[in-house]
Amino acid sequence: MRTRLAKALITIMLSTLTVGCLGKVTYPTYYTLDVPSPPDPPVQASAPTIAVRQFRLPDYLRQGAIAYRPSPEQIGFYNYQRWAVNPREFVSRAVVERLRASGKFSDVALYDGRSNADFILTGSLERLDEIDYQDGVNAEVALSAQITDFRSGKTVWAGNASQTAKVNERTVAGVVAAMDRALDSAMQKLLASVTVPAVETQGGVVSTP
Repeated sequence: MRTRLAKALITIMLSTLTVGCLGKVTYPTYYTLDVPSPPDPPVQASAPTIAVRQFRLPDYLRQGAIAYRPSPEQIGFYNYQRWAVNPREFVSRAVVERLRASGKFSDVALYDGRSNADFILTGSLERLDEIDYQDGVNAEVALSAQITDFRSGKTVWAGNASQTAKVNERTVAGVVAAMDRALDSAMQKLLASVTVPAVETQGGVVSTP
C-alpha cells in the first residue's frame, strides 16, 4: 500500500514538473535583413550581360544564428535569435537588383549554371556581426567580389568593402537594423567601382555605359 502511494506521489510530482517545464518553452525569434530596393533603370539593350553567383559565407555564418563578437578572437551566437532567410541568398538578390539599377548591363540574373552571360560575378559575405568590444555596440558588414569574363575565365574586376554602423537600440532587432544600414552602405561602396571591358558580339562591340 505504501509502495503504491509512493509511486502515485512520484507520478504526480513528475507530471507537475513536466507541465511547468512545458509552460516555459522558449521559441526562436526570426529576423531578416531589409535594405532599400533601387528603381530599375531603362533597359540598356546595347550593354553586356552579367550573372551573379550566390555569395559565399564563412562557416560560422552558415549556422543560421545571429552572431556577435565579444572580442576579436571570440564568436558567440544568440540561442533563440535566428535568420529567417539565409543571408547569402538575401545579399545575392540585393546585388542583382543594384547591378540592374546601375544601367551598366542589359540583363542581370542569378547564375543558374546554364547562363550565357558575358560576365560572372562571384562574391563573399565575409562579416555580418554584432561587435561588442569597440566603442559601444556596433554592426559590421564586409563584402568582396570579382567579375570574370565568362568565355575566357579572366578576372576583369575585383573589389571589397566594409562598413560599421552604430547600434542605436540595445536589442537584437536594433542590431539587425544596424546591419541593414551597414549592408546597404557596403554594397553601394563595393558596386560603385564595377566596370567591365567591352565585349564583341556578332553585331559589333558592346561596352558598359
